[in-house]
Amino acid sequence: MSKPVDAAIRTSHILGSTMAYREDGAADAPVALFLHGNPTSSHIWRNILPLVAPVAHCIAPDLIGFGQSGKPDISYGFFDQARYLDALIDDLGISSAYLVAQDWGTALAFHLAARRPDFIRGLAFMEFIRPMPTWEDFHQSEAARATFRKFRTPGEGEAMILQGNAFIERVLPGSILRKLSDEEMAPYRAPFPDPESRRPILALPRDLPIAGEPADVYGAMQSAHAALAASSYPKLLFVGEPGALVSPDFAARFAASLRHCALIQLGAGLHYLQEDHPEAIGRSVAGWIAGIEAVRHSQLAA
Repeated sequence: MSKPVDAAIRTSHILGSTMAYREDGAADAPVALFLHGNPTSSHIWRNILPLVAPVAHCIAPDLIGFGQSGKPDISYGFFDQARYLDALIDDLGISSAYLVAQDWGTALAFHLAARRPDFIRGLAFMEFIRPMPTWEDFHQSEAARATFRKFRTPGEGEAMILQGNAFIERVLPGSILRKLSDEEMAPYRAPFPDPESRRPILALPRDLPIAGEPADVYGAMQSAHAALAASSYPKLLFVGEPGALVSPDFAARFAASLRHCALIQLGAGLHYLQEDHPEAIGRSVAGWIAGIEAVRHSQLAA
């Protein structure tokens, strides 16, 4: 399924470390910023960027500690990720962007949009993170809920993720319908060859905003979702069947609760929808951006 990778991979020096990012499309086009989740990287957007590049300047960073980005001595929690992403945006001189996000990328996108609403040209998102009042709200699979409880348990999480590499070898492939080839898996495995290198993967499950904990992330997500509900910028929500964090029924209710939010049902899919539906996502995002820009230009010309 992988197409030839046209996007150039570049590196910026950020906060004493480095952040890698894929870049494709014309530099004078509106920016589309693609934000991945755990434990992936910009590699997950590889089949989507070429489809969006004709209408946008596509930038897909590897979050700090992931992909080809550096691994500084930090905790790798949500607020670390937000700080490094903010610094990268400033370093690249991005003044506004369409955000395209999945998993923890959505938490970063919502947090960014709440703090800098004028930055957002539009938001496309899938399998998104939100403040979840109970563990039953977290995941549709009881087995997955049990696994993530273990990830958050001192000692057990270290054994499973740091020593056993469970997130890369079990959670990732188990949340994609098709089987990834060894060639496709290699870029996901490469950044995490040993237990120490996997600390970023362990940090994020422990920051999931569930049942009020951790309080700082939970509060930030409550504020971000309140801002999302009040926002008027265009939105595009993708959902798979049955999904993982987001079911089709929940997605329909959520989209209906927002202003200017279109819902696209992709069909069969779990969590990493970019691996099962890259063409549908890429073509939909491209058409959505092109349509918004056409309206903007017509309004400016009027």
